[in-house]
Amino acid sequence: MALKPPPFLQTLASFLLVLLACSEASPQQGLPNYVRFSFDAALFPVEAEYDYIVVGGGTAGCPLGATLSEGGHRVLILERGGSPHEFPSLSTMDGFLPTLSSAFLASDSPAHPFVSEDGVPNARGRVLGGSSAINAGFYSRAHPEFFHGAAPEQGGVAIKWDMGMVNESYDWVERAVTFRPELRSWQSAVRDGLLEANVTPYNGFTVHHVAGTKIGASTFDPSGQRHSAADLLAFADPDNIRVALRANVDRILLNPIHGGRRRNQHAAIGVIYRDRYGRRHHAMTRPNGEVILCAGALGSPQLLLLSGIGPRAYLSSWGIPVSLHLPDVGQNMADNPRNGISIVPPGPPLDHSLIQVVGITQSDGGDTGPFLEAASNVVPFFSNSRLPPFLHPHTGTTPLYLTVATLIEKVPGPKSFGSLRLASLDSRDNPLVRFNYFSSPDDLEACVSGTRKVGEVLAGRSMDEFRVPPGWFGNGLEKRDFRFVGAELPENMEDDASVKEFCRRTVATIWHYHGGCVVGKVVDGDYKVMGVASLRVVDGSTFSVSPGTNPQATLMMMGRYMGRKMNEERRMIERRRNRRRTTTAPPPGP
Repeated sequence: MALKPPPFLQTLASFLLVLLACSEASPQQGLPNYVRFSFDAALFPVEAEYDYIVVGGGTAGCPLGATLSEGGHRVLILERGGSPHEFPSLSTMDGFLPTLSSAFLASDSPAHPFVSEDGVPNARGRVLGGSSAINAGFYSRAHPEFFHGAAPEQGGVAIKWDMGMVNESYDWVERAVTFRPELRSWQSAVRDGLLEANVTPYNGFTVHHVAGTKIGASTFDPSGQRHSAADLLAFADPDNIRVALRANVDRILLNPIHGGRRRNQHAAIGVIYRDRYGRRHHAMTRPNGEVILCAGALGSPQLLLLSGIGPRAYLSSWGIPVSLHLPDVGQNMADNPRNGISIVPPGPPLDHSLIQVVGITQSDGGDTGPFLEAASNVVPFFSNSRLPPFLHPHTGTTPLYLTVATLIEKVPGPKSFGSLRLASLDSRDNPLVRFNYFSSPDDLEACVSGTRKVGEVLAGRSMDEFRVPPGWFGNGLEKRDFRFVGAELPENMEDDASVKEFCRRTVATIWHYHGGCVVGKVVDGDYKVMGVASLRVVDGSTFSVSPGTNPQATLMMMGRYMGRKMNEERRMIERRRNRRRTTTAPPPGP
């Protein structure tokens, strides 16, 4: 049963909201400037009107909301999590693994865990800034093909991108949140190993997607501090924007349009959301306003289904009134599979690093092949009889801290697709999702190619300092070169069956899942939900492929890009309205 605040607390909360909203004082020292307009959802009125309601203050939602507010519009961002500064572990790269590993233990973790029906653990952002506030910080623009068409196997439609505005939007993001990383031991060795393995040419530092080996940008600055999409709220007009934290949207409010061009067409007029006490709030749109879903590849299709937009028979089976039969909501779900190895170097501990170097391979036909990336992390290992001897040299519960270096490959695309379905009628529950990893033979072949390339990197001279001395293992394992943690590469890398079995057995996520509201299936080329007025989806759920080595750059760009487009659309509407008023005005008197 939901807890409700006592009446006096509700009154006090409303008073504080008015006081804070009217205050012109600068934000508290040391806190980000968006604290000026970010408040707990319990402080918001039970009903209020806005020009734009952005559901999800994540990687796309923050730049979108900031840009819309620049246009002079009243904007509300509804974020189901808290603020990044509430979670100190998010501020540096050292907190990346602890945040993910502790996600299953805390109900309010900024990383909301889920396990796909494939059995692969995963996580989604539950904090202002979304997954850009919990990820490994790698930043790289989309591959050029992303802007020139859609996946034909899904019947996708091409979006008419304004490439000038695309590049300006990327630039806007990069000035605020990207930095050139400094390569240290493991990242430098992987860069050299990729070149030895003929992942060429060497492109140096670049944010562009180019074949070969490159150093990408990072959202961690030189002092190691993280910068996420939440930082882009610094560009918002504080008088025009409010961010509601811990606001869980239950459903979209729809009204039928009578006399429209299409039968049973509806228009979004607002949303219902709950605060931490379970109290319901109505956020309504003003005339010409819109609801924009930026809740991610899981949240956006889930909200459409809960609002009666989706396959008719499926919605009826849940007892959800059907507003619009849209059969592809929740379909075409995909996640880029990750496979790789982890080793413990024999020498002194390595520097902590997240992804900084990437190898972008090409197939024999010239198409983009698997991506190779690396990281090194200090992790604790406890005494455990099931661990190899070198991982528990003493007894007791005191952990032994070791550096684990990883080398992974990511399958591009991918071409394997699954689906999403509801787990309950409560929007706070994760939906059920199946990605069907490697159901496409092309994806499995790509994994084989990428795994073999990992083996080539490990065989290079650049890896010599990470090999164990001869005779280290004994017991018939003298030929082993590395101290592996977890799965090892197959002994016979030329055996297709062995490498395919390795791919299937060790598949993991790289957290780049997408789909569920794909362009051409659920939304049109302007990201408007087909058959519903005043409702858009602007996030990774609209992607039919993951845009390059990491999607966060393109998602932040997309938020800025669509905000600018929508501001332009609004100005055109207002100009047309003003012209009509001028034309129909009565002539002046004598």
